[in-house]
Amino acid sequence: MLLDEIKAQMFQAMKAGDLVRKEILRVAVGEITTEAARPGRKGDDEESQAILRKLIKSTEETLGSETDAEKRAVLERERAVLAEFLPKSLDVAAIVEALAAVHQAIRDAGNDGQATGVAMKELKSKGAVVNGKDVALAVRQVRTPG
Repeated sequence: MLLDEIKAQMFQAMKAGDLVRKEILRVAVGEITTEAARPGRKGDDEESQAILRKLIKSTEETLGSETDAEKRAVLERERAVLAEFLPKSLDVAAIVEALAAVHQAIRDAGNDGQATGVAMKELKSKGAVVNGKDVALAVRQVRTPG
């Protein structure tokens, strides 16, 4: 289970004296266990991954406004540590390739929103792990003639 893996890594970071890693993993464990305790929650790996993605997004937002180089380095490290526990997502080129079967449907869609819907349905049916922004870029690439 993902939570157990995160806890194990947190304890390793404690032993190694890696404060940044230990603290961000401690935050992740706290968020995951709090969410799992809520009624109607399963506390499974899928929910844990969603929480990790939320933490990464929050870290990225903070990075966007942080100007201090030292703090930025810590935030970059935290983001990298959290990302280790998520499945690797496809890049734009791989998404375009994965959408080969529906390229014509994407081109024929009335607008980018509908085209993205077609793309997401196809990617989901394949169990692909993707970033929404990358899907939007891939859709634009497919829809652009040339």
